[in-house]
Amino acid sequence: MSVEQEFDSNFRYVMVAARRARQLQNGSPALVASRSAKACKVAQDEIAAGKVGYIKKETQVLKPEVAAPEIPKFAIS
Repeated sequence: MSVEQEFDSNFRYVMVAARRARQLQNGSPALVASRSAKACKVAQDEIAAGKVGYIKKETQVLKPEVAAPEIPKFAIS
């Protein structure tokens, strides 16, 4: 697992920003100076500055192998 800085989707960006905003609201110090006092905007500024990243889990989805049903073959005459 590695720390990612680039976001592969808007959903992931919003989830990282929301989690960081929650940390800021709970008393965590800001990592960058921001013109805003709102935790949501400060979190976005931190992400833009490259101070906040995320860890993308390496997940591999294993699909069970299921035997395909036998397809009957018809002779055309």
